[in-house]
Amino acid sequence: MSPFIGELIGTALLIILGDGVVANVVLNKTKGNNSGWIVITFGWAIAVFVGVFTAASASGAHLNPAVTIAFAAIGKFDWALVPTYILAQILGAMLGALIVWLAYRQHFNETDDAASQLAVFCNAPAIRNTIHNIVTEIIGTFVLVFAVLNIASPSSSLGAINALPVALIVLGIGLSLGGPTGYAINPARDLGPRIMHYILPMKGKGKSDWSYSWIPVIAPIIGGVIAAFLFQAIS
Repeated sequence: MSPFIGELIGTALLIILGDGVVANVVLNKTKGNNSGWIVITFGWAIAVFVGVFTAASASGAHLNPAVTIAFAAIGKFDWALVPTYILAQILGAMLGALIVWLAYRQHFNETDDAASQLAVFCNAPAIRNTIHNIVTEIIGTFVLVFAVLNIASPSSSLGAINALPVALIVLGIGLSLGGPTGYAINPARDLGPRIMHYILPMKGKGKSDWSYSWIPVIAPIIGGVIAAFLFQAIS
């Protein structure tokens, strides 16, 4: 696979399994309805493992604009490739969200709560406060990127990432830091599915909460760049 296809497929798999576990937990009449936060965090960890494992050999499996920009910021990735990677990540996230909608379409229509429908696609804060929400996403993404930089393969020009350690990092972030904002920690993971929520037909669908949408895009990039420069400073 080319790096573009690798990032697209890897990110699509990430969202299929990640948004898929949220759908299973929050939508009405599913087998997993109301199974809780632990199921969601483990499901997302497995989603990360599958996405990274699939894309690692083709693209290094960034699957996250914050990771791509952080690697580029400290010279571990070519800036010329950054737009290609980010485009693939966003398109992959949109594709993954579309597939989740197809799989759970009946259950979306059986769910009257518009907030639950939206939660399948993207994040919303438990307590809405712009500064605190930004800080939470910065902290979560800082932990992710700093850890990823420490486990990335130094022999790969694409910054190849090992699947299992990254999955465990995301599991830990979800369990420990996910409560305030739902731990987007990935601009493509939030933006791509949010676009699909806006586009796709669903019975009783509410708004896509665009007023919040910039936080899961900007804050993870800030957190990732801070982590990258700290990693560089102490390495």
